[in-house]
This record gives sequence, C-alpha cells and structure tokens, in this order.
Amino acid sequence: MSSSRTPHPPSPRLPAVIFDLDGTLVDSEPNYYEAGRRTLERYGVTGYTWQEHSRFIGIGTRETLETLRDQYGIDAPVDELLAVKNRHYLDLVAAATEVFPAMRAFVERLRSAGHPLAVASGSSRAAIEATLTTTGLDALLPVYVSAEDVGRGKPEPDVFLAAARLLGTDPADCVVVEDAAPGVEAAQRAGMRCIAVPYTMDADRDGAVYAAAGLVFAGGQREFDARRAYDWATAGS
Repeated sequence: MSSSRTPHPPSPRLPAVIFDLDGTLVDSEPNYYEAGRRTLERYGVTGYTWQEHSRFIGIGTRETLETLRDQYGIDAPVDELLAVKNRHYLDLVAAATEVFPAMRAFVERLRSAGHPLAVASGSSRAAIEATLTTTGLDALLPVYVSAEDVGRGKPEPDVFLAAARLLGTDPADCVVVEDAAPGVEAAQRAGMRCIAVPYTMDADRDGAVYAAAGLVFAGGQREFDARRAYDWATAGS
C-alpha cells in the first residue's frame, strides 16, 4: 500500500542585508575628517573644515582624494595620498571607533535569524578590517567588499552587486542599509531595496534621493529603530 503527501512549498529565502560601514554601522566620519585634514596639511593645505569634509560623506576615499588633489593643486599621485590618509586613519580607528548601538542590535538580530550579511564600503580593505576588528563587528560581518575590489565607487552599483555575488544572492533579494545619498542611489541602481539612515542630509540637494528609499529614518541614528527596520526588511519573506 502506498501513500502520498502533499509537498510543502519551499520556504522563502531570507533576504540578504548589505551594510554600508562608515556613518551607517560606525561613527567613523570624525576619524575620516581628521585623517583627511592631516593628509592635506602634510601637502601644505591648511584650514580644511568639517563643512568641506561633509560634502564627501558617502563618496569613496579615492574619489574624494582625486577631487581634493585637483581642487588644491597637490603635486602627488592619488595612490600616494591614499597611502598617507590610510595610515592616519588606521591610527585613529585603533584609538576610538563607536558602533551605533541600535545598528549593532539590528545586525545581531539579523545574524541570529540566519540572514546572509555583508558590508559594502568605499573604504580600503585595511580600513574595513581595522574598523570591524576594533569594534568586534568582524564576528558578525565576516563578508565585505571594499573600494579596491570594484572598478567604480558609489553612486555606481558595483560594490553592492559584488556583495550580492559573494553572498550568492540575487540583487532583488537584497536590502541595503545606507547613510549617504550616493549609497542610496547606488542601491537603487543595483535593483535592491534600501533603508536610509541619513548621517547628514541636505534636503535641497539630497531630498529626492532619500525619498526614493523604501524606508527612511529622517532623523538619522537618533531615530533608527532596529525592530521597525527588521520588520520592513523581512516583509513578504
């Protein structure tokens, strides 16, 4: 005697979540500003302000230094500037780097539920490794893609698409968490859903980009809610 069972439909795949690093998971912008200020000072450029730095938030380090090199007429190769800034940054990150508490809680919840996770950053491999190790996030986020691994930085989608490939996940099944308008735009170009947690926001310049994200915490980290973000990211999964 034979019997048959009605097969159960396959369980839906948990969405992958890809995090930007600087300004999203950790408050590293003060360190990047200070590393940039020290680098420029070495080449005779003084008076570099936080306001000037803020226009580069969310843009890769190489692209930032290319712009500053041209702006100030610095007679040094970009690779040399990168090496100098990275040395300064690594010294600073080892001394003090803060993880946003609600973001850590979000990562821990995703990790415990079995979501594929990755970091996709415009920083160097050395800077990412140092930041993750110093903060203990390396145990939660061992997969990452750096600016050195792709041809183009944000707002191009390359870094997010590379992260999806590493995770073996279709871009449509990925959620990006970003703090900066170029990153939000990159997520859109990659065909991924996006949670935006602005580090700083110029409403006139960036408002339309942030508005296109699926979930926006307009007040930034002080407004970010890990439970709300988790519910939105997993809706329909």
